[in-house]
Amino acid sequence: MKKFLALLLAGLMTVSLAACGGSTAPAASGAASGGSASSAAPAQTSSIKVGAILIGDENEGYTYAHMIGIEAACDALGIEKPIYKYNIGEDQACYDAAVDLAEQGCNVIFANSFGHETYLMQAAQDYPDIYFAHATGTHAKTAGLSNFCNFFDNIYEARYVSGIVAGMKLKELMDAGSISDPYIGYVGAYPYAEVVSGYTAFFLGIRSIVPDAHMDVTYTNSWFNITAEGEAANSLISRGCVIIGQHADSTGAPSAVQAAHDAGNANVFSVGYNVDMLSVAPDVALTSPQNNWEVPYEQIIKTAMDGGALETDYCNGYAEDGVMISTLGPACAAGTQEAVDAAIAGIKDGSVHVFDTSTFTVGGAAVTSAFATDTDGDFTPDADEAIIDGYYHESYFQSAPSFSLRIDGITELN
Repeated sequence: MKKFLALLLAGLMTVSLAACGGSTAPAASGAASGGSASSAAPAQTSSIKVGAILIGDENEGYTYAHMIGIEAACDALGIEKPIYKYNIGEDQACYDAAVDLAEQGCNVIFANSFGHETYLMQAAQDYPDIYFAHATGTHAKTAGLSNFCNFFDNIYEARYVSGIVAGMKLKELMDAGSISDPYIGYVGAYPYAEVVSGYTAFFLGIRSIVPDAHMDVTYTNSWFNITAEGEAANSLISRGCVIIGQHADSTGAPSAVQAAHDAGNANVFSVGYNVDMLSVAPDVALTSPQNNWEVPYEQIIKTAMDGGALETDYCNGYAEDGVMISTLGPACAAGTQEAVDAAIAGIKDGSVHVFDTSTFTVGGAAVTSAFATDTDGDFTPDADEAIIDGYYHESYFQSAPSFSLRIDGITELN
């Protein structure tokens, strides 16, 4: 199975913190600023060495997408491919891996999973002349470490656009009389802000096309579990869900949707994540939102090469080519490409805001205030007002997603 997945997957400017929210966002009061790494000397291209601590390996979609990005960045900068530490848990093993990479002479060391952060920060304290960068984390702006940063991409933008793809298909099915209930299912890994932000953006994209759509979310409590993700998709299909989205890292959900199609269910379709799912779900895969990890990797490695100062947070959206959706599948509705192009243009020019508060309610009421930053570690934002000018400024005060409102129309099943 691993060889099969590997073959499947193989088919596939330093910025300021304010850039995370787009050029039209107001100045962030109290936002973390870039620290100084001036003690680090510029590295020669021939001597730069990059290390990467990975939660998985090439057989897991999220990690493989990171591998594609970091290798593309190294190629663009003319340096050797990184030294990988595969399948590193969110524990002491991360610190040990970081130390080993530092002792091997790495100038910049990355880690790609949320739970790696505290261990990578410990290594950054112990090796102040090495650059450390952590994907999905939240502590860089308060850590006070000039050689440590966080990075993420504005994947919520691509999820919104993938929702438009799903919404166009849903509308087509309803217009044809094939279905009467605009019922969506979503396979999520955990009830974290990253997942909530993503499925809400996806749902709002759908509702921009089909205002009466409603969605159920079920959690697998694992980032990568092919069996659990497939079972979750099957459960949602059995409830009557027509389109199954996902924030999980395997092909389990799209494969289950394809199997349902092959068994005679002509009205069920899939939106994946991380990689193009057409190889495992050729008849039902509509698209997949994807991160273009090459962009932040190149930004951060280039800073290390120049001996420059790290920003505390790096994040990139459609405006910086940091996110995208995969090739539209043949099952997509007519006119989908045009709808996608219009949405992306609107996101880029600021006329479309994914979390526009006029498009959703919570408990039947409009939302006028919500915080973005968790200051006490309880995973509940309690600082930095995020609703400004009528929309929630996602990934503005920090690169990692913070949107965790449970909006009307979405039901969490577990």
